[in-house]
Amino acid sequence: MTEIYGYIKSLHLIFVITWFAGLFYVPRLFINQIEASFRTSPEKEILTKEFKLMTKRLWYIITWPSAILAIVFAVWLLILFSEWLSQPWMHAKLGFVFLLVIYHLKTHQIFKQLQREEIKYSSNFMRIWNEGATILLFAIVFIVILKSAFSWVYGVAGIICLGVLLMLGIKLYKRIRDKNPNA
Repeated sequence: MTEIYGYIKSLHLIFVITWFAGLFYVPRLFINQIEASFRTSPEKEILTKEFKLMTKRLWYIITWPSAILAIVFAVWLLILFSEWLSQPWMHAKLGFVFLLVIYHLKTHQIFKQLQREEIKYSSNFMRIWNEGATILLFAIVFIVILKSAFSWVYGVAGIICLGVLLMLGIKLYKRIRDKNPNA
């Protein structure tokens, strides 16, 4: 069982990494598509078409399959090591994974809207949205690595601090872009 564990865990991690890669890049493409919608013709149509195609390929060829395979290999690990389900760190991890799946599904909803060229969110909102995956990644990795040493007080404080730092970075970037639109 030890030998197969290494393969399953490796595949789980590989697909988690590629899932997050998609979740990090897809909102960036959303930002570009939203900003392209304010350009003049023919640039607007050319860019919109290209960003829609890039997003569609990334979403359906990398992000969705990676999400499904990461979950399949995670379930396989939980079947092999069902005692993990009685440990508090696993409950916390599964809670954050649940939030990650919700984040993924909401991102899919935004993806579908933008594929129909329905722009319901600003590019600034999408910059903030993009940081959701970052916060979830930090939370999940720290929980898994620290397990029983995980301190809820420090963990929650750390995630809040990370969120504040990310928001300050977004505001600073917006200020720089407002002064220099080519930045």
